[in-house]
Amino acid sequence: MVPSAFHKIGNPVPSNPITSLRAVSDDKKDEEIERLLSMAAKLRAEASSLEAEKAKEKANAIEKAFRQFDTNQDEEIDLNEFKIGLEKVLKTELSEKRVEELMKDLDSSGDGKLQLDEFVTIDQFRNRLETLSQEEKRRASEAQQLAKKQEQEAALAQARLDILNDREPTVSDRAFSVLPYFFPLLDGLQYGRFLLGGQEDGSNPFIVALAIVYSLYRTIPFSGFIAFFALNILSNNPSINRLIRYNMQQAIFLDIALFFPGLVTGLLGLGLTKANIELPTSVVQLGTDAIFVTLLIALAYCSVSSLLGKTPDKLPLISGAVTKRMPSVDMFTVDKDGNIRMKEDDEKEEEDKK
Repeated sequence: MVPSAFHKIGNPVPSNPITSLRAVSDDKKDEEIERLLSMAAKLRAEASSLEAEKAKEKANAIEKAFRQFDTNQDEEIDLNEFKIGLEKVLKTELSEKRVEELMKDLDSSGDGKLQLDEFVTIDQFRNRLETLSQEEKRRASEAQQLAKKQEQEAALAQARLDILNDREPTVSDRAFSVLPYFFPLLDGLQYGRFLLGGQEDGSNPFIVALAIVYSLYRTIPFSGFIAFFALNILSNNPSINRLIRYNMQQAIFLDIALFFPGLVTGLLGLGLTKANIELPTSVVQLGTDAIFVTLLIALAYCSVSSLLGKTPDKLPLISGAVTKRMPSVDMFTVDKDGNIRMKEDDEKEEEDKK
């Protein structure tokens, strides 16, 4: 067989040209990868060398600065050396407190001195001092804002107190705070007819004076209703001292409490009358005297406490109800114009808007 013109002796043509080209391409890729890996290794080596050189320069700079600060060459820098060195390098005067803060921040051993391994560069000192200065300014600003807020709160509290007189009662306030209790006392004299009946001979001036006041009280038409509404209106006046307002409300509640024994007695008497039963006089007298004595004890407690400047808030049931009705400074708020208003009024206005 005659060889083809494309075949030469000693240089055979590959049987598959595509496979040959692929082999050449893979060889070139391998060479390129090797070259890139070599360049990366070289760059890493250069970077490590630069980093080591930079670290060495930094260490030399730290050691040089350390030697400048360590004036007595004892391999330690105390607070005085630290302060003098910083002021000399930074060319500024520093407070001892600021130097102490900086040393405390760097002194990892906690011995109150700086060793070489705890020292840093001058730039780091400068940056740290700047940070401390900014932090101090921030704290000062926060303290100023807090003081301003507290001042506003104090002014608001004082304004509330000016509207709602919750201050300590004066001597005259204490004296006036007792007067409302004449209202339940006069209405309760009907229960003292047995105890006071035997002293109508005029030998006791207090009983005589009380009888005169009672007579005058009864001569006024609707005296009980007038006293009730007067005390109720006055007790809602916030400019009157709280002790007086409290006693006005408590006197009203005591007078209302006197209504129930009379109601029970009337219903009981009506029932017994229908049943043709008559209670013994001694039983009626004992019950009436008990009501009057209880009233006198309550009034005595309220009067003594008030004269001592203390709120008489220990009466069972009654004092609790009175306390709930008393307005407090928490019921007031400040609007956007700085005016003090009742929170209840603001809530009503918001509901109306809705």
